Amino acid sequence: MIDIAILRSEPDRVRKNIEKKFQHQKLPLVDEALALDEKRRALQTEGDSLRASRNALSKRIGALMREKKTEEAEAVKAQVNADAARLAEIETEAEEVGARLKAVMMRIPNFISDETPVGKDDGENVERQRFLEPKVPDFEVPYHLDILERLAGIDLDSARRTSGQGFYYLTGDIARLHSAVLAYARDFMIGKGFTYCIPPFMIRSDVVSGVMSFEEMEGMMYKIEGEDLYLIGTSEHSMIGRFMNTTLEEKRLPLTLTSYSPCFRKEKGAHGIEERGIYRIHQFEKQEMIVICKPEESELWYDRMWHYTVELFVSMGIPVRQLECCSGDLADLKYRSCDVEAWSPRQKKYFEVGSCSNLTDAQARRLGIRYKGEKGSAFAHTLNNTVVAPPRMLIAFLENHLHEDGSVDIPEVLRPYMGGTEKLVPKQ
Repeated sequence: MIDIAILRSEPDRVRKNIEKKFQHQKLPLVDEALALDEKRRALQTEGDSLRASRNALSKRIGALMREKKTEEAEAVKAQVNADAARLAEIETEAEEVGARLKAVMMRIPNFISDETPVGKDDGENVERQRFLEPKVPDFEVPYHLDILERLAGIDLDSARRTSGQGFYYLTGDIARLHSAVLAYARDFMIGKGFTYCIPPFMIRSDVVSGVMSFEEMEGMMYKIEGEDLYLIGTSEHSMIGRFMNTTLEEKRLPLTLTSYSPCFRKEKGAHGIEERGIYRIHQFEKQEMIVICKPEESELWYDRMWHYTVELFVSMGIPVRQLECCSGDLADLKYRSCDVEAWSPRQKKYFEVGSCSNLTDAQARRLGIRYKGEKGSAFAHTLNNTVVAPPRMLIAFLENHLHEDGSVDIPEVLRPYMGGTEKLVPKQ
């Protein structure tokens, strides 16, 4: 949510930003918000005037009673009562107008960075850098489900019976590899100075509406029937929600946190063959990183955070690239975002394995996350980034470490988490 003061003083800047995001249907929101803001301020002015008048009239009543001017005092009391009734109306109306204004403001997208390329959708995202040389082996790389089945590492049929489409059982060495990657990512981030957390896996609706836009919520979140609780789509939701309506001491910043959680997503819509298997699923596990910092530090942390993900993948021998997300591919709260994509030898192209975002103060403003220091109080900046999400990452891992005989190398950094195992061997 942007600052209402900026909307008042620079409405054309807000409109231009909406146009850059190709959300022309939201342009009327600017005038609607300005009208509601003007109405709210007029009500506040009238209310302040009535309160001041009430105080003056109350003093006058006392003076009239002391002078035994009872009839005149009763007339003033009647005016006080009338003003009180009007003040109650104003307070109710102001609350309604304020709620409508907040709802409109929450639909106006955050300002985007000057570094963000202008484009309509993810097809216009821009590659910035590559890390490790992508390779294509001289044998045909099987589909990732085939690799997993030959390693006796997955059971989709049973999952369809117990849970439906979009779920899976991981078994044996693959289940162990999955856990090993998460444990390695946890320790990797602790080594970078981040504090490890395990957050709640369900959050209330006021947290949901604070951490994401309405459009994202509808497309992602599972609601718990009969309760004001939602399953998290990523631990960022509950990690940022932890600081809702709090004011942090400036000396505590930056807060650098890394969290583990299962994640639950609807993943609506039809998807191609490459997005089946374990690529796009309803339940997965992830290691996340979250930073809460002062405004002047957020771009520095943004650059550090996505580099951490790159470093992690490179340490496991997986080629990756950084892709700057264009304006039309940014969610409403994001100021700037980039994807880290891993190389797929089978498809001979990169695919997304993580995303890093700087939300400036848009998320903090919705949730009421402030910090205070010698110069006063201000809204903090919030950032989040995927360290690793093993189901999708496993695809890149298996394809990049596969041998023609079906065996898969285990990189040295993961061997301590795999009981010293150096290679996975096909069992089928």
